[in-house]
Amino acid sequence: MTRAGLLLATTMLLVAPLAAIARQAEPVAKAAQAPPVPLLWKVSGAQGSAVYLLGSFHMLKPTDYPVSADVDAAFSASRRLLFELSPEEMGSPQLATQMLQAALRRDGRQLKDDLDDATWQQLQAWAADNNMPVERLAGLKPWFVGLTISIAQMARQGLDPQSGLDRHLMERAAKAGKPTDGLESAAAQISMLDGMSVEEQRQLLREALEQADEGDAQSRRLHDAWRRGDDGVLWRDMAAQMKRQYPELYRRINVERNDAWLPLLQPWLQQGQGDTLVVVGALHLLGSDGVVEKLRARGYKVERICSACKPAKR
Repeated sequence: MTRAGLLLATTMLLVAPLAAIARQAEPVAKAAQAPPVPLLWKVSGAQGSAVYLLGSFHMLKPTDYPVSADVDAAFSASRRLLFELSPEEMGSPQLATQMLQAALRRDGRQLKDDLDDATWQQLQAWAADNNMPVERLAGLKPWFVGLTISIAQMARQGLDPQSGLDRHLMERAAKAGKPTDGLESAAAQISMLDGMSVEEQRQLLREALEQADEGDAQSRRLHDAWRRGDDGVLWRDMAAQMKRQYPELYRRINVERNDAWLPLLQPWLQQGQGDTLVVVGALHLLGSDGVVEKLRARGYKVERICSACKPAKR
């Protein structure tokens, strides 16, 4: 079954600050291993300019570094970097407060009013197990509570937004003096989350509680697939399932955002002003709704950059 909270956590950079609210990531011992295989594509534009599209996982482990030589090369070749949100917004101390303000109930109802008895009892048990008084959750909307639970579960296995690929490359860009910008605003991402229907919110919270009961298998599977650069597994387990089970939510957080980004990316392909590295959640690059295929459909040459990948069979 799809876990909507996990999908949102790997799709929207905005949710990263929730890890600090939910629970700090547990320390992970540093272990030597091969760099992750990147989800990296090169889009060739006019006058030699290129846009590199890099699929991120917003919460990672220290053991997911260093990045591959392919990512290093794309970073070095690029004059600028674009992210879902600008580094300035991501670093704002007000960001978590903005989310909390959007999540507060102002309709005179309580969280319990939106849930069936079984889900409410399950939430009480989760709160007790995690030393979180359920009274602290009573005045919040289900979408926020569901995301908090999912991200706490990811943090438990050492996944941390401070180690996310976006954060890593934001820091590198700052040290290298490379310009950065965001493709959208935090306010827009908050509005998308807060615009979920009541039924979508209930389902998100129910699935988050089920995930907490079942353990870390789903988030570990997604993280492992990202490390392998396995776009097929990520499409089936992230995008395709979400499209099937949450069609309206999938349209809002994936299709509509991808479509809105295209006119922002095309000038960098047409103006001959050097290369650009674009770092967004991996979901946004996958399948027919993804930015990769949408740019290919507009006539651009698009190729996967992956020195560690096996050649495709012909």
